[in-house]
Amino acid sequence: MSFQRARTQEQREIRRRAILDMASAMLDEMPVAAVTLNELSRRVGLAKPNVLRYFESREAVLLELLDHFLQQWLTELADDLAAGVDDDLPMAARATAVAAILSRSLAGRTVMCDLFGAQGSVLEHNVSVEVVARYKRASLQRLATMTDLLRDHLPELGENATMFSLQTMVLAGALSAYSTPPPSLQAAYLAEPDLARFHLELKDSLELALTATLLGVLPRPL
Repeated sequence: MSFQRARTQEQREIRRRAILDMASAMLDEMPVAAVTLNELSRRVGLAKPNVLRYFESREAVLLELLDHFLQQWLTELADDLAAGVDDDLPMAARATAVAAILSRSLAGRTVMCDLFGAQGSVLEHNVSVEVVARYKRASLQRLATMTDLLRDHLPELGENATMFSLQTMVLAGALSAYSTPPPSLQAAYLAEPDLARFHLELKDSLELALTATLLGVLPRPL
């Protein structure tokens, strides 16, 4: 891929989109830690200083990509919840259905979960106040959207819906690290199958955690 000098806003946006698309493609091949600005620049066909004209660091690229993934996911989640939750069911049955849908949906988006897991420890470092503040403002909007979706089907959550939404993403980020073991650990599991008890399948472990959390915070029937 090669570019001529960007002279218009449209051309600059095309370059920004190309950088984000290439970063997304790289994350399909490698973990977050392996995505470097040098390799991203090489693959996208731009000199590193040119990439830095659009994004101040690789962390800035990945934060914007994470927000893009979150927007896509929430759009699909709205449809999944509408189709999969019978609002006439008792509260506990709806909670179980919501937890199953969330876990299944998140397990299908491991890259987004990996990015969320790296957010606090990696992605929010090496970025300016402006960039991280912009990301946090967007995150608050995504959190509000998710909270509203959950309240649509579990109005009993009340004020706990916001905290549960945040905890869902924190759990997904944390558990995703254990669901994709590195090659050395995979080899250890093959050599000693008994060690594999420490391996967590993302969907199953998320569903268990989210179901327990939801049933714990929902009001108990009198």
